[in-house]
Amino acid sequence: MVEAGAFEAQVQSFLDFCRVEKGLSTNSISAYARDLAAFTAFARQPEAPRADTPECMNAYVDSMYAKPLSPSSIARHIVTLRNFCGFLVREGRLPADPTANLALPRQWKKIPRHLSRDEVDQLVSAPPTDTAAGLRDRAMLQLLYASGPRVSELCLAGIGDINLESGVLRVTGKGNKQRLIPVGKEAVAAIRAYLESARGGLLKGRTSRYLFITNRGGPMTRQAFWRLIRIYGLKAGIRQRLTPHLLRHSFATHLLEGGADLRSVQAMLGHADISTTQVYTHVMRSRLRETVDTHHPRA
Repeated sequence: MVEAGAFEAQVQSFLDFCRVEKGLSTNSISAYARDLAAFTAFARQPEAPRADTPECMNAYVDSMYAKPLSPSSIARHIVTLRNFCGFLVREGRLPADPTANLALPRQWKKIPRHLSRDEVDQLVSAPPTDTAAGLRDRAMLQLLYASGPRVSELCLAGIGDINLESGVLRVTGKGNKQRLIPVGKEAVAAIRAYLESARGGLLKGRTSRYLFITNRGGPMTRQAFWRLIRIYGLKAGIRQRLTPHLLRHSFATHLLEGGADLRSVQAMLGHADISTTQVYTHVMRSRLRETVDTHHPRA
């Protein structure tokens, strides 16, 4: 499978399949490409077994355990190999799946960190309201907390994806699946202020299909927004390391604390499997404890 560049050709066929047939995001395809490039480099070593054998797969996984990689990173590499080899078997390019006996490392599910309600209030109030960029940033933070989109979904939202009258945001998530998310009144007000007083000034006569744009008229990038949220976190006096995903976790946690059911939160977050949303069950358990303490006669 390695000889004469055949491996690279098969990797490219797999990535094309993921992009065209499965409709995976650019980020997911890039992660697959990085993982398979690492495996390719390992398989090309003179002492490595043939790449299409269980021996090579096992040796590669063993080499990852020898590195300072987290169980989740190792698991991601294994899942990439499984998906790739499964594709080759279905295409008739491999007689059997060499990853069939690869075991995923045991992982502890971490309870997602989240901000308190006071910290959220401080963060979304940090951007100034007397500049176009500040109004944009406040609108983005308000929308991120109000609706819980992924940062890529937030940055790539189109001007036509937000309905301020009905308070609904349409996002395109993983696998090009679209979903509608309710938007609260405060976020609607912040977005309206941005659209009426800031977006035109940022565009400077240019046009853009994107809702949130930079001074150059292009869409806000994930990396730029990561930097902004950290700057505003420091301004708000929040000590923990801030990421857009932390606000998404806060959105889900506060919903559940307020009495929302797990299925509704799953739909709003865009999780394909309820097991992904169940990472928030610590909130459900704490609410059950509170319910018993409050309402049971012998609590």
